[in-house]
Amino acid sequence: MIDLGTHAGFILAAYGLTVLIVLGLVAWILLDGRAQRRRLRDLEARGVRRRSAARGGRSR
Repeated sequence: MIDLGTHAGFILAAYGLTVLIVLGLVAWILLDGRAQRRRLRDLEARGVRRRSAARGGRSR
């Protein structure tokens, strides 16, 4: 392993915390995207349409 000197604990803790934060953000984005798609499906099932569809915009 690379010798990090006397600050090894701090450096490793900082990297570990950074990894946890990034993984948490990725999980949050994935869960929120799933929730948004579910809400959109529910709205479309109730007949609510996008305003852009009325102007002839592309819909997915």
